[in-house]
Amino acid sequence: MHLVHVDVGFRGLIRRVGVTKAFDAIMNGLFDYKLTDQLIPWKFTQPLHSADLLRLNIAQNRIGQIHPADLADILEDLDIKQRSVLFQSLDVETAAETLEETDPKVQVSLINDLNSAQASDIIEEMSLSEAADLIGDLPKDKADVILQEMEKDIADDVKELLTHPEREAGGMMTTSYLSFRPSTSVREAMERFRLEAADIDLVYYVYVTDEDERLLGVISLRDLILAEEDKKLEELMDERVISVKLDDKDDTIADHFAKYAVTAIPVVDDNERMQGTIIFKNLLEVVAPHLGQ
Repeated sequence: MHLVHVDVGFRGLIRRVGVTKAFDAIMNGLFDYKLTDQLIPWKFTQPLHSADLLRLNIAQNRIGQIHPADLADILEDLDIKQRSVLFQSLDVETAAETLEETDPKVQVSLINDLNSAQASDIIEEMSLSEAADLIGDLPKDKADVILQEMEKDIADDVKELLTHPEREAGGMMTTSYLSFRPSTSVREAMERFRLEAADIDLVYYVYVTDEDERLLGVISLRDLILAEEDKKLEELMDERVISVKLDDKDDTIADHFAKYAVTAIPVVDDNERMQGTIIFKNLLEVVAPHLGQ
């Protein structure tokens, strides 16, 4: 037998007293809900004075081995003090990735423990849509100070996203994407892509727009990579672009994702000018908490 996880959740206590089936039946019957297991991998724990006392033991050189989603689970299972200490030990990029995977209430708690400079550095590394959601959940005074500390262009983008309701296209979109003019060559597009991709939320598609930012077409990254370097984007782009309007609701957006099997959908205004794009993950984060209600 090999010890692989430590159960730190309430369901583990129920299992220990041997009433798991009855507890699950009651929770399911009364609330249509099943309490999930909360597990921490054994390799990230270490015995103290006895086998019954455990503490988190993650060396800095091992944190990079943990997926941000797993690290978020670990943070959520720690008490407030331990959670803050571990989070503040992370480098800025890892902290941002982990924060994106963390429960919104925990996000707010972690950011509130930081000074505005530290908080702004981390939030700047998050995707724009995630950053906007977090800023929107913070107390107004704290949010205003952090926005003042952030780089102006990023802060302006976040403020723009905050003007839209969460469950409408404008509230789910990110303004971090790549667009090009029709006359741009594949070579030019790829050069810019290599320079900017690390700071872009969306890398599945590139969009083709005119001088007024009206959406003309879309090109998948696969087609861009496989194309001849001298070809113009207007020769490659698919003009049958599926888009949504800024005020389209989440059910309409979900229908589009399901019907057209895309991984991102551009958002345009009433004049077909591109405003942003919705990544499927962003839709899921908005819709999932409301499922079953």
